[in-house]
Formats: sequence, structure tokens, C-alpha cells
Amino acid sequence: MDTAASTNISSTASVAEVIRTKILLTGLRKCGKTSIQEVLFKGLPTKDAFFIEPTTKVVKTAYDTVIPLELWDCPGSLTIQTLPTPLSQFPTIVFIIDIQDHHQQPITRLVELVITAYQENQNVNLEVFVHKAEALSEEYKIENFKHIQQRVLEELDDYDFGHIPVNFYLTSIYDHSLQDAFSKVVQKLIDSLPYIEDLLNVFCGNSQATKAFLFDAKSRLYIATDASPVDSATHSLCSDFLLTLNSFSPLYKSVQASTFEERRELFPSQLVQSPSASIQPSPSASPRPPSSDKGKLPDSARASDPSKALFYPSASTSLSPGSTETTVTCHLITPQLALLALIPTQTFEGRRGLVEYNVVYFREGVQEIWQVEREARTRG
Repeated sequence: MDTAASTNISSTASVAEVIRTKILLTGLRKCGKTSIQEVLFKGLPTKDAFFIEPTTKVVKTAYDTVIPLELWDCPGSLTIQTLPTPLSQFPTIVFIIDIQDHHQQPITRLVELVITAYQENQNVNLEVFVHKAEALSEEYKIENFKHIQQRVLEELDDYDFGHIPVNFYLTSIYDHSLQDAFSKVVQKLIDSLPYIEDLLNVFCGNSQATKAFLFDAKSRLYIATDASPVDSATHSLCSDFLLTLNSFSPLYKSVQASTFEERRELFPSQLVQSPSASIQPSPSASPRPPSSDKGKLPDSARASDPSKALFYPSASTSLSPGSTETTVTCHLITPQLALLALIPTQTFEGRRGLVEYNVVYFREGVQEIWQVEREARTRG
């Protein structure tokens, strides 16, 4: 595994030029650190996670979302003393515990890490993933989770550090619990989060949306949501819809985002030989799959001519037909981010133009925040 693996998405600045927020992933050997990183940020199918080789050295992965991140995947043998960077350099530390493992050794290691990290930086975010929860029954995994949480807090209290805030999550790569937990971890690192939440609240109010999420399109982490409570069913629904769009996205492509050669192959009778000629479809046009309402969500792409507008595809589908029918919509906001919203179908069909008008202004607001973050973190 490459020690400088980069998952940078269409960033104009190189990894070395951007100041990145570091997240430390640590825990004992075979607790699931690498599989978490590979599944979330590199698109590894969960069925292949079993075949991942144990990590033998620190692996750094760069990833761009609202803010540029750098995830440090540490081998199980790494200790605080052998970590090549001071703990104070990590605003967030994620410690993973295998729920099936004997708990005493990881709890001892965790307590030592928590105390040391807090002494170096009292503002550090300390997160504990009780992982591989899919291996146990519902009742037994809840019992183990509560036992681990209680043991950790009791040992911290024995050392007079019971006041240190530590957050616990029950996670698995085989359901949405991992995305939900890591979403909350990332949200704490985004200084501009209140402004994004305000934009989502305004969008929901103006579009009559019952719920809205700003997702990282690739990892399916939700960066922000509106003020209404997040329920598991709604989050899972939006996450699965985004997964479906990502799965089908390679099949479709914007004509405007295609090169002249690609357009010439698709539409030979409509193009002259001059490279300056091009098809000019409606600005709101997007490719339609045979059985979907509108388009798909590919990685955003510019045409070979950099002066051309960025392609922002969208998609929508209706749920639960009936008098309370709801439509879930998806709009690309930046090359990394997508807005997913639940809107009453009657409202969406009757006021679709207004919804898309509100999306444009939401997109401009988020892009401005994203650009400010990039400029603030770019060296030189």
C-alpha cells in the first residue's frame, strides 16, 4: 500500500500545496482501521474488505470534501511514543475497537491515548468506533457496546480524567452505521458548518422540502443537514439513492462535457469538421436513463474547452405512491458535493422550476464557502 495514496477529486492544488486537516485512525491489529478507510474513501466493495492485508506502516490518504482531509491509517503495533507526528497535530483521533475481541487490551491502550491526547490538546475530538457490529446479534452487540463504554469511562475516572469528552459509536461496514458515525466526525472539523446548515434551512423553507442533506458524493458521508431531526430510515434512503446514481453514472455523460471527437462519433451528421463547431443543447438539458426521471450523478467534468460551463446533473425519483407520495431529488453542487432532498411529489411537480431556482442559489452559496476554504488552506 502506498504511503502517500491520494484520493484527491478534481483539485487544482496538489496535495503538498494544501493545508489538510488530519484524522488519526488507530487501534489494535485487525480491528478494521484499513477497511473503514478503504470502503469509505476509496470505494472498496464491502465483500472485498476481508482480503485486505494488515497495515505495516503509517498510510496517509488525502481526500477532498468541503475541507481537505488527510487520514492517517496506523498499524496496530504503533504506540504514542513511535508516532512520527505529535498528537497535538491531530484535531480528531478515531480509535477502533473490535467488538468481538477481548476488551481489556484495547481499553487500556485507548485510555492511555485519551489522557495523552487531552493533555497535549484539550480541544481534540476523541471518537471511539466499536466496530464489526454485524458479527453479533442485536441484543448482544448492544450489551457489549454498553460494557465497553462503561469500562472506558470508569478507567478514565480512576485516573481523574472522567471529565474528558469521549464519543462512542457502534459501527459496521455492512450497513449505514459507519457512514453516519464518520459523518458526525467530519462535521466537527468544518468551521463553516453553521453557514451550510443555514443554507439548507433556507432551501427547505423555500422549496417545501421535508428533509435535506449535503452529501459528499463519493464517500456518501453527509456533510450537513437542515435543522429537522435525522432519522435512520431517511438517511439510509438518501444514501442508497446516491449509491445507485454513482453505480450507474459511468453509463451516461453530458454532451456538453464531451470532447469534440466524442461528439463527432455520437452525432456525425450534426457536426462539421471544424473543431470550433459544437452542439448547443438547452442549458438545463441532461441525459435521461430509460427508466429514471432525469439524468444521473457522474463525477463532474468540464469540456476540453475550459471556458465551457461546468455540468451539474440532477436526478429524482418518486417514493411510496399515494396521497402522501414523496420525491427524493439529487443535485450536484460541487465536484465533490451533492444536495439530496425529500419533497412532496405534488409540490415538486407543480413547482419544479422554483425548486431548481433555489438549488442554483444554494449551489452558489456552498461554492463560495468551498472556495474560501480552499483559498485559506492553499500555501503561497
